[in-house]
Parts: sequence; C-alpha cells; structure tokens
Amino acid sequence: MPAEALASAAGTATMEITVSKFELLRELTATQGVVERKTTIPILSNYLFEAAGDKLSLTATDLDLSLRTACSAKVKKEGSCTIPARKLHDYVKLLPDADITIKLLENHWVSIRCGRSNTKMVGMARSNFPSLPAFPTAGVMKIPAQVLRSMIAKTGFAIANEESRYTLNGALMVLKPESITMVATDGHRLSHIERSGEKFDGISGEMKTLIPKKAMDELKSLLDGTDTETIDFAKDESTLYFRIGPRLLTSRQLAVLPKDNSKSITVNGEELSAAISRVAQFADERSRAVRIKLEKGELKLSASSTETGESEDSLETNYNGDPLTIGFNAQYVLDFLKAVGTGEVKLELKDAQSAGQLRPANGEDYKYRYIVMPMRI
Repeated sequence: MPAEALASAAGTATMEITVSKFELLRELTATQGVVERKTTIPILSNYLFEAAGDKLSLTATDLDLSLRTACSAKVKKEGSCTIPARKLHDYVKLLPDADITIKLLENHWVSIRCGRSNTKMVGMARSNFPSLPAFPTAGVMKIPAQVLRSMIAKTGFAIANEESRYTLNGALMVLKPESITMVATDGHRLSHIERSGEKFDGISGEMKTLIPKKAMDELKSLLDGTDTETIDFAKDESTLYFRIGPRLLTSRQLAVLPKDNSKSITVNGEELSAAISRVAQFADERSRAVRIKLEKGELKLSASSTETGESEDSLETNYNGDPLTIGFNAQYVLDFLKAVGTGEVKLELKDAQSAGQLRPANGEDYKYRYIVMPMRI
C-alpha cells in the first residue's frame, strides 16, 4: 500500500499542490468580496481549498452568499484544507511571479512555498466549513451575460445601502418568455429597465426573483470580468444560483413564499400582540429578537438582554406537534398584527431556519400572506 493510501486509510488529511501565482491570485481576488470580514464564526474568514484531478477549487462563504471558483493546478496529493482568506490574499500578492506549492501539515497548519519564501499559516478543520447547496439539475435558464451586466449597472445603484427596515435591499428580476426586466428602489427613487427580444425557454408566464444587494454587487464584478456569452441561472426554494464560466455564485433568497410550513397554530391576534409587546421590552435593542417556542398546547414567548433582563409570556394553543423554537424580529410581527386588526391569526412554521408565514385565520376577500425571515438566537 503506498504511503498516501496508508495515510488516508489512517484518516490523516493530506493535500499537496503546485499552482501558478498569477492564476491563484486571480481567483483569490475574485472571491474577496464574499469573505466575511467581521465574523463571529471564525471558519467564515477562511477559504476552503479542495484539490482533485488537475484543479484547485476555492470556496468562500458568509452563509448568505457563497462563491466557488477554480484554477488549474498540479495536484500531487488530493485533499482539502481551509486557509485564512484575507491573510493568504495579502501574502500571495507580495510573492514573486512563480509557482507556489501549498501543502497541508499536521493540526490544520498549511505550508506555502514560493521560490525562497516559506510560510506556514494556521488553518482550521475542513469539517467546520459549512456545506454548500449544489447547482440544480433542472430549471436552468440561460441569460446573456452582457444584457444582465448592463441591467445591473443601470439599476443596482438605486438599491438602498443602509440595513434599515424601511428599505428593500435588493432588486426584482422578472423573466418572461420574450423579455427580461429589472427593478430596484430604495424608497426615494426607482430604476426600471426592460429588454425585449430575448428568448427564455421553459418559462410560461413570468418568473420573479428578488436578488439581494450583496449578490447584485458580486454578480456585477463577476460579469465585468468575464467574456462568457451566457450565464446559467437557477433557483430552488431557498437559494439563487448564477454560474458565470467556471465560477458559481450562490445567494440566499430574500423572503419568498414558503412551502411545507407544516407546523401551524391559530391564536388570537390581540393576545399575541399584547404578549409580544410585553416581552419585546426586554429584547436586545439592536436585533429586537424575540424567541417563540411551540410546545404541546402552548406558545411561549421570551426575550432577554444583558442590559434590561429577561421576560417570558405564554398563550394557550391547539398545537400538538413536535417542539420548535424560532426567533423573529418583534417589530416585524407586531406590524402584521396591527395591519390585520382583530380576530384569529395563523402562524405557520417549518423549522428554526425557514421563513415563518402569518395570515388571518378566517377567510376574507383578500388572500393575505405575511412572510418573516427567522433570526439566529
């Protein structure tokens, strides 16, 4: 049994590659915008490197957005590792234009050699890196790259920058069988662009997609740097996928109408509003997060902050499913309850990571749905 096979059989991670500085730096630069700068989750400040065949794949993610790209490499030992992204980029930039050898050492350390320069960097376990969704096999649209680039350039600047709750931090893209439209607004101005005469197979009626601002910015810089004629676009329930040549950008969708929200409870809207208002007095001022816990026969609401203390309230319900805890911005739920006025409301949930849906319980003339994205609590 060769040494490498023995090592992998023993469970030791290996990776050794040689790559040109020019190619590596090009991909490191392309992914810088996605790397999380001020993260509370250290692994998100790292790249995932995966070496196989004759290429090195690089992945960066901040959980909302991820970019996977690749460059050719001489792979001596297949394997993977994670490397601090900003530090690696800054270091590689300063290296001479020559081949770089990257090798995984013990305890997730990584050695980087180039000419007479030799550096060791502290990586982290590959298993800590979040797994990313795979590009869907069905429902892929081809969009002309330069058309999309031009549309983003003419609308993207009108999206609000600040993370305030009064603004939509994204643009709406509408695909029809013969046209593509993009609309962006920050509440003070609106930019709208439409292009007819394009053919989009597989679309009947129209396909609407909200693209978050950060994804628009990344998409623009990827389109600026490509000579690919068309890009592949696809989406599933939670993720948008844009394939631009060898690069794949994925983005979490802004709130969309959820499916499979199987856990449902009906409560009195005024009682829920009163309970949330009380508990929210003790929520963290910045996030306004309240915790909603579903248990048999009961809905528990709670909030706590280091400055003010903690508070809990509960309502009787008809709930009979598995326990579930989820966090929401209190103000967003109160806004909905105020809008529906009196009467019973339905809260429909799937799990702690998926959007919640609120609606009036009784049939009325309008089919009213309100979607709230969950918060990490």
